[in-house]
Amino acid sequence: MRDGPIDIAGLGTIVEHFDHVLLDQWGTLHEGRSIFPEARDCVARPREAGKRVLVLSNSGKRASSNAQRLASLGLPTEAYDGILTSGEVTWIGLKERKHAPFTELRRTCFLITRGGDRTIVDGLDLDVAGDIENAEFILLAGLDDSAAEPERWRRCLTGAASRRLPMLCANPDLTMFGANGLMPAPGALARFYQTFGGHVTFVGKPHMPIFAAALDRLGHPAPARVLMIGDSLDHDIAGAHAAGMLTLFLRAGVRRDHLMADKSKTIHGRGDARTPHWTMNRLAW
Repeated sequence: MRDGPIDIAGLGTIVEHFDHVLLDQWGTLHEGRSIFPEARDCVARPREAGKRVLVLSNSGKRASSNAQRLASLGLPTEAYDGILTSGEVTWIGLKERKHAPFTELRRTCFLITRGGDRTIVDGLDLDVAGDIENAEFILLAGLDDSAAEPERWRRCLTGAASRRLPMLCANPDLTMFGANGLMPAPGALARFYQTFGGHVTFVGKPHMPIFAAALDRLGHPAPARVLMIGDSLDHDIAGAHAAGMLTLFLRAGVRRDHLMADKSKTIHGRGDARTPHWTMNRLAW
């Protein structure tokens, strides 16, 4: 077990420790309005030093949708080396069918997504069932605000669990920002399904598939030379730690209030898988 994290003033002070950077999106690069000016500089400077920079997001949407969003907020696609979303990794897995859990899923899915977005199934050899009774698995990619409360799904999911319908969750986040503030995210609905005995496979952080995809995109470097930067101890830090990567936790991210409220998630002294190597207030060089 390693010692507690070292607090740093800027990423430049540890640049010799890594060759590649994985950046969380929400809370790290922006909070929904515009890219933080310091973060924009912090994306450019490692690349000037010969490092590769990937954005790693738990969005259930495809990478292209997120790239367009980042561009609209002030970070053009040429500013970084690529973006991987849990939705993109899910799409690739369903397209290639090379390994579990994707090889174990059949053809007809019941699609749960946000805003009617169907890009996660575009170009795939899948049929989308009009109702869950005719589905062979559940593909959970997003949730509309009006459908975010898990209790709304009790009857539907109870029946699905009794049929042993597997669920593939392309966004493990437990909370998301809606029109009226924080609300349950797809990960919360997936956990709700598990309470009925439903089998769920998660693709995004902190689960290994998205980190494995990131290493593949980077050309399979040593994980110990890859730095994950994010504001979630449970997703960014724990997931990267399990993948053998370096970790930098941002204290002033969108989850700062949760961190203050949950004292069990301390980042001081010796810790567990959620203990980062370094801490910083906000992303800055």
